[in-house]
Amino acid sequence: MFRLIYSSHSTIPPGQRQGVLANIFDVARSKNKKAGVTGALLVTDHWFVQTLEGDEATVTALFEQIRGDTRHERVSVVETGFVGERTFPRWSMAQVSKSGHADIPLHNVGGRIHSAARVNQTEAQRALLTRMRNVIGADTV
Repeated sequence: MFRLIYSSHSTIPPGQRQGVLANIFDVARSKNKKAGVTGALLVTDHWFVQTLEGDEATVTALFEQIRGDTRHERVSVVETGFVGERTFPRWSMAQVSKSGHADIPLHNVGGRIHSAARVNQTEAQRALLTRMRNVIGADTV
């Protein structure tokens, strides 16, 4: 299994961010599912950090398309390499906030609402999401 992690700076104007990000996720989830790519995209006010997992040629080609997208700049590869298994096997592309919560369905646990992804995350997922957050540190311009 091949994994690629990159970071980039968002060029999406704040007033358009919600609609543009919704479109990005709709398209990414559909295309990634068909291509056998899984991963997560960390979104903050100004930065993206994304993990892509799948066949090396497929992930590399997808990344080259992503690299050319004008909705971000300063694209930097953080890590590439082969791993024993997918960290996000069920996520065609989960959106993750800077606090680590994913936009996966919510569950009522002990009277409190929690992200199902947060409750059901594996140790490997938590560790990789933490590494992704650490890539950008504080959310600054």
